[in-house]
Amino acid sequence: MVSNYAVVLGILCSVLGLIFYTSTFPSLKKFYDIIPPVLLSYFIPGLLTTAGVFAPEVVGDDSAIYKVVSQYLLPATLVLFTLSMDLKTLKRLGFKTVMVFLAGIIGVVIGGPIAVWIVKQFSPATVGGEGADAVWKGLATIAGSWTGGGANQVALKEIFKPSEKLFSQSVSVDIIVGELWMALMIYGAGKSLAIDRFFKADASAITEVQVKLETYQAQNQRIPQLRDLLMIIAIGLGVTGFAHVVADTIVPVLKEYPGLERFSLTSKVFWIISMATIVGITLSFTPVRQLEHVGSSKIGSVFLYLLIATIGLKMDLWAIADNPGLFAVGVIWILIHGVFIVLAGRLFKAPFFFMAVGSQAAIGGPASAPVVAAAFHPSLAPVGVLLAILGYAIGTYAGYITGLLMQWASY
Repeated sequence: MVSNYAVVLGILCSVLGLIFYTSTFPSLKKFYDIIPPVLLSYFIPGLLTTAGVFAPEVVGDDSAIYKVVSQYLLPATLVLFTLSMDLKTLKRLGFKTVMVFLAGIIGVVIGGPIAVWIVKQFSPATVGGEGADAVWKGLATIAGSWTGGGANQVALKEIFKPSEKLFSQSVSVDIIVGELWMALMIYGAGKSLAIDRFFKADASAITEVQVKLETYQAQNQRIPQLRDLLMIIAIGLGVTGFAHVVADTIVPVLKEYPGLERFSLTSKVFWIISMATIVGITLSFTPVRQLEHVGSSKIGSVFLYLLIATIGLKMDLWAIADNPGLFAVGVIWILIHGVFIVLAGRLFKAPFFFMAVGSQAAIGGPASAPVVAAAFHPSLAPVGVLLAILGYAIGTYAGYITGLLMQWASY
């Protein structure tokens, strides 16, 4: 197994290069029309992990490569994507997106106990257990992750105190089911036009954003010089460094007030993502926005695909064998969430973008919601971030209610 981070990074970059190089081959056009490059960028690293190519220590949340990509490149990506955003146009996307997102949250809250009840009819032991091994306690931590993010998941772990073994199994369900769902959303992004036609959805607002930005780029883009590229890196990583300074300064102070943890305000990730997005939006009103003329969003896209490939590393399909019944709960649960998303989309005649980003903001949080949004267009990434931040605020409460409902359903 590969345990050298330099080798892992080399493999990931080689995979991305091979995918995008072959995507230009006329003979493979039909293949890439069915399976878009962004999905392969996510799935191939996951298949390599499943095949045992990578050592466990290089694919988890604690691995150095994931920390670098998630803590440094993700905030920089958000900054570079938001530089060219048109806030007035994005406002048109707000209402429907929030409503679909909230429908997805309700789907998680209701879907959890329903999934537990369904599995209980076939295998009571799967959702049983006593004390710290009561399965509902582990599932409650998934509810925190699927309505907010990692900080909410940890908060619910401290509230319900599942055993370490149960928590580990729950994390496996969270990651694998959640990542497969993300893969489905990314795949759908490549088929969004067909999906919107099927649901008779009005995607005019999204099309307007894309056309306006693409026109703006075409009229103003120029060949970048070394100075331009260094400015792009300076802005992206410079703002990322500033966001870390803010987080390192604020979080220790906020931790002195335990009540704020319920709102995830003591999470460094929350502040880093929030500050990167806020500064990026602010810069879009300044001359710094002109960096888009020399490809700031393209540099951001490079960072984005490294993030997608790194997230894909965490997907190990063999983990399903450890507790298949628990994964059945997760699959049923997320499908119920999907039903709520689709129903909300139909009710509001929302395009697939709203459904995909609203869903991923709930299930995946701030690390993956902008990834799915950017799969439609880089300028739309902030929509995913803003929804995910909303999820941070309500995730612990929604997860707590879901946990109590699953406790009731398991007995």
